[in-house]
Amino acid sequence: MEYAKRTEASFAPGRWLQEKYALIRATTERLADPLKAEDYVVQAMGEVCPPKWHLAHTTWFFEAFVLQRYMERYELYDHSYISLFPSGLFGDFHAPPQGFGLRPTVEEIYRYRQYVDRSIMELLGTVDEERLVWITPYLELGLNHEQRHQERLVADIKYNYSVDPLKPVYRERKETGLRVLPYLTWHRFEEGQAEIGNDGPGFVFDNERPRHKVWQGGYQLASQPVTNGEYLQFVEDGGYKQSRLWLAEGWECVQKHGWEAPLYWEKRDGDWWNFTLSGMQELELDEPVCHVSYYEADAYARWAGRRLPTEAEWEIAFAPVRMEGNLAESGFFHPAPPSSSHGELLLQGYGDVWEWTMSPHLPYPGNKRSKGLLGEYNSKYMSNRMVLRGGSCITPAGHIRPTFRHYLLPEQRWQFSGIRLADDLEE
Repeated sequence: MEYAKRTEASFAPGRWLQEKYALIRATTERLADPLKAEDYVVQAMGEVCPPKWHLAHTTWFFEAFVLQRYMERYELYDHSYISLFPSGLFGDFHAPPQGFGLRPTVEEIYRYRQYVDRSIMELLGTVDEERLVWITPYLELGLNHEQRHQERLVADIKYNYSVDPLKPVYRERKETGLRVLPYLTWHRFEEGQAEIGNDGPGFVFDNERPRHKVWQGGYQLASQPVTNGEYLQFVEDGGYKQSRLWLAEGWECVQKHGWEAPLYWEKRDGDWWNFTLSGMQELELDEPVCHVSYYEADAYARWAGRRLPTEAEWEIAFAPVRMEGNLAESGFFHPAPPSSSHGELLLQGYGDVWEWTMSPHLPYPGNKRSKGLLGEYNSKYMSNRMVLRGGSCITPAGHIRPTFRHYLLPEQRWQFSGIRLADDLEE
C-alpha cells in the first residue's frame, strides 16, 4: 500500500486514520503472503472461508460503508462486487454467499484492494474535521472488522491445510524462548458488587456496552489455562466415552462426529501429535490445550470437579491485569507454555487461547444497538453462542481488551479456544 507523503498536508485531520488504515490493511496482506495461488480458493468446510474471500469482503466493507457514502463522484470498482462480497450471514460468522467460486481471480481481488485503498487515502487526505466526525465511526468499525478477519484468515488457513494429506506448512516454527513448567494456584475473589462492560473512550463493539453493575458471588479462578498434559489425562481416562460428563447436545456431537480428542490431535504409533501452522508436531504437554469446543471444555471441567467461569468472573479477575501476552504480533501463531512460575499471578489471560465461559452471548442490560446495516456488524446477539474471553495467539494486540466478548457456537473447534477452570469458594 502507498503511504501518504509526509508534507504539510499530511497533518490533515484524517492523517491519524490514514496511518491506522494503512497499517491494518498491510497486515492482512502480510498474513496472506505465504499462500500459493491454490490456497486462496480452498474451503474445506462450510464454516471456513477461502482466503480470497477475506481479502475481498473486508475491502467491500470500506467501499460500501465509507466510499459510497462520503466520497464525491466515487466510481465503483465493479458494480457486481457490491452484491458479490457481502456476508452470506452477518455477525461474527461471516460466510461467502452461495456461488462464490473461482472468479474473480486472486490478482483481480488484489487490484480491487489497491483501488479501494487509494480512494480511502485520498478521502482521508482531503476531508475536513466536520465530515471526519461522520466518517470515523464507519472507518473504525471497518478496521476492527478487518482485524477480526485477520484472525479468521489464519484460523481458516490452518483448517484448510489440516485436511490436506500432505499437511502443508504455513510458516516455519518460531521458538517461544523461555519455557517454565506449569505451577497452578487458585486465586480467590470475594463476593460483592462490581462493574463490567465498557463506556470508555475509543472504539468498542456494541456488545461490550454499557458498563453496568453486577453482584458477584465469591469464586476462585485457576492461575493459568488447562494444559495439553492435563487434558490428555481426561482423554486417557475415557472422558470421551462417559456420557455422564457431557451436556446432552455435547454428547450428541461426540457420537455424531466421532470425537476422541481435541481438533488437530492425532495418535501415531502410540504417541500424540498435533497439527500446527508449522506442520505436524509432537504434542507439547505444557502448552495450553487448544481447539476444544464449549462442550469439551464443559465436560473437562466436570471431570476435574470444577466448572467454567462466567464472563463476569473472567472480566473482574483480568480487568486489572496488564494486557500483554502471546498475541499475533509475537509471530508464534501457536499457544505457548507460561513464561512465569509465579503462582501469585494470573497468567496467560490475554493471548495464547480464547477461554470459554459459561455465559451465553446476550445483550447487557440497557444495551443500545447500532441501527441499520451498521448494526448487522456491531449488534448481533445470538443466545445459542457462548462467550469467550482474552484473545489468542492469532489475535491482533490492538483488538483486545478486558471487555471484549468473542462468541461461537458451542460445537465449534476451529478457533484457537481453550479452558480456564473456576469454582465457587468453599464455605
